[in-house]
Amino acid sequence: MVARARRALGTRSVGHTGTLDPFATGLLILLVGRATRLARFLEPESKTYLATARLGVRTDTDDHTGQVIEEVPIGGLRREAVLDALAGFAGQQRQRPPAFSAKHVAGARSYRLARRGLAVDPPEATIVVHRIDPVEWAPPQLTFRARVSAGTYLRAIARDLGTRLSVGAHLTALRREAIGELRVEDAVSLENLGPAVLQPVVRVLRHLPAVELDSEARTAVLHGRRVAHSDPAAQRGGEPVVLLEGSEVIAVAKAGDGWLKPSVVLAEP
Repeated sequence: MVARARRALGTRSVGHTGTLDPFATGLLILLVGRATRLARFLEPESKTYLATARLGVRTDTDDHTGQVIEEVPIGGLRREAVLDALAGFAGQQRQRPPAFSAKHVAGARSYRLARRGLAVDPPEATIVVHRIDPVEWAPPQLTFRARVSAGTYLRAIARDLGTRLSVGAHLTALRREAIGELRVEDAVSLENLGPAVLQPVVRVLRHLPAVELDSEARTAVLHGRRVAHSDPAAQRGGEPVVLLEGSEVIAVAKAGDGWLKPSVVLAEP
């Protein structure tokens, strides 16, 4: 996907803020040129997904691309039990990533070890499911929408849902609908990607507080020097703040005690 974007935009300087599973669709944020250095400010944002789980079948990848390892009849499953189990995922919890994931195990990507037939057990991680709602229960499939913290695997939610219901499950469809405030409805397809449709950097940083710089402060920031500022955002201990001149993003700085120290400078001196 990134390779296609590089060809369409005519530059190798293209990055992203988190890939999708190969079978998934939806929103991917691409960063171009000097903006590639902003990925770390976007990666922690929550993600919203529309997902469909197939109950009664377990696979080794926790999605429909894998090998079936167990099938269980689900005729006795009640709708209320399924929805109650789904609701139980809301909140902070520990999650075991899928064996076929990009997590590191013993110095290697987990999916690479799993593809070689090795038994892998990625370490659990703390995740947050901010919201999870049923969309449609059409046995044996449950479609649901979830807003989750970065690093959450919807495949693992489907797998664990099946475990809680004692029937097993895997994910059959996944679409990323939003990253923070950015929504898939505002995105362009790869087929329509080109320099003319690129969005201003300020749009992808709108979740961060912003401070307007005067010309003197702008010059200091462009040379990597910290500047004092009376804006309340400058008091935020260690948090990132966008530094603007009009609608142009000059830099992203670390704020604290009335000072703004540039972390990433985007504008040219």
